[in-house]
Amino acid sequence: MTSGLTTFEWTIALLLGAVVLAALARRIKVPYPTFLAIGGVLLAFVPHGPDWTLEPSLALALFVAPVLLDAAFDTSLRDLRNNWLPVSTLVVLAVGVSTAVVALTAHALVPDMPWAAAIALGAIVAPPDAAAATAILRQVKLPYRILKILEGESLLNDASALLIYRVAVGAAVLQHFAWSRFAPSILLALGGSLVAGYLMAKVWLRLTRHVSDPPSAIILQFAGTFVVWIAAERIGLSGILTVVAFAISIARTAPARMPARLRVPSYAVWETAVFILNVLAFMLIGMQLRPIWSGLDDEVRLHYAEIAATIVAAVILARVVWVMLYGVVLRTLVAWELYQPSQTMAVPTPKGGIVVAWCGMRGIVTLAAAFALPEGFPYRDLILLTACSVVLGTLVLQGLTLRPLILALDLKDDDPVAAEAARARGAAFRAALEEIDGDPSEEAELLRLEYRALLAQAEDNPDGAVTRGELPADPLRRRAIGAARRAILALRESEEIGDDAFHQLEEELDRAELGAHG
Repeated sequence: MTSGLTTFEWTIALLLGAVVLAALARRIKVPYPTFLAIGGVLLAFVPHGPDWTLEPSLALALFVAPVLLDAAFDTSLRDLRNNWLPVSTLVVLAVGVSTAVVALTAHALVPDMPWAAAIALGAIVAPPDAAAATAILRQVKLPYRILKILEGESLLNDASALLIYRVAVGAAVLQHFAWSRFAPSILLALGGSLVAGYLMAKVWLRLTRHVSDPPSAIILQFAGTFVVWIAAERIGLSGILTVVAFAISIARTAPARMPARLRVPSYAVWETAVFILNVLAFMLIGMQLRPIWSGLDDEVRLHYAEIAATIVAAVILARVVWVMLYGVVLRTLVAWELYQPSQTMAVPTPKGGIVVAWCGMRGIVTLAAAFALPEGFPYRDLILLTACSVVLGTLVLQGLTLRPLILALDLKDDDPVAAEAARARGAAFRAALEEIDGDPSEEAELLRLEYRALLAQAEDNPDGAVTRGELPADPLRRRAIGAARRAILALRESEEIGDDAFHQLEEELDRAELGAHG
């Protein structure tokens, strides 16, 4: 183990290095996890590098729970429902196909590997990572529907993959595994996790409703995330599904209860925390690779490298084949009038299918699941090396080529978020005007003039935000902002606007509210 001073110095160096890598990634417009993966692998070969260790059983809770809650909090139930067919096929069937292909490939390459271990490896490398794809997708004008499908997939595929992972690990550890006895508990865990997440959200909101100090509120948010995950796992539920249900339930009510002075720092801290967790995950995995790699002789290293390269190819090809096959089948069914999609769910296009198929970068969930394998698990070292290779290979190969591919396909987007935000912005300003309409004071008249000007600007510029100068602090303005906030909350509740447009307006009102408080 490294000394305390050396550990501190390495921590600072790694965080600074991660900031530099992230800045470089933004500059050349690639996902920052790509460079983190490269940095993590290089760290394995740094002489006298740190050798930190982490209890494997803590890996999923530490790395997955906060990242998952952060993603689930911004998830739109409306968009998930509108795209239920492509999302569900990616979450269930694509994960199942990828797991099966990897398991068959691994067992063919290593005949002595138990089927349970091969399936566990397949489940580990099956789920694509959200952060890597959206880091690129938000830099280009991709059709909104494709973006929502990929975000929905990345949120829920972790649950299906880790459910398979959990069963496979249990089968490998237990000498006598009876599927007939295990299946009912799985079905109970699926339904029970959703109910538990919803109930935990209600209880947590009630317990924390009087917390107004930002540092205390943020600490409670992180503590609550870990409590929910640990409690779910202790009672045999799915930590993934429970946290997703918990976050979505919180997200439906928290915006109306949380003031801007709590929400703004909270969002900033969570964004930073997710970045740090990605850094730690990639670096810790790199540290685990050093003793594994150095303990292998040259012949075994070459064999393991060949296995890892084959699995990387299998993972990429399995997703490409499945996504393209899904598109061909669905378009054929529509052409033969055997299936008629609803108005909210468009028929997939070949270009859109190519983008979805190539968005298969793996990331933090794959690393955490591999690291969480118990010591003594069959072929644990090979699985860990292979999982790291899949993450590195997909992030480099697909991560570096995704943006040029999207630009070459020249996909068009009608930007529905901007249109929804424009409508909501007009409704918010009209609600603010109505709130102060009966006030005869001079301050109210000045504020009415200001909001009328902002409303006119919003109506004249339906594709962008309005500009406002320095706002004086006063209770009347806060009343108007409160009315505007209630208006956009009502629009989201009625699903006239989606969560992306809502959060855009919420951010604008938060800045106005903070300015009004002085």
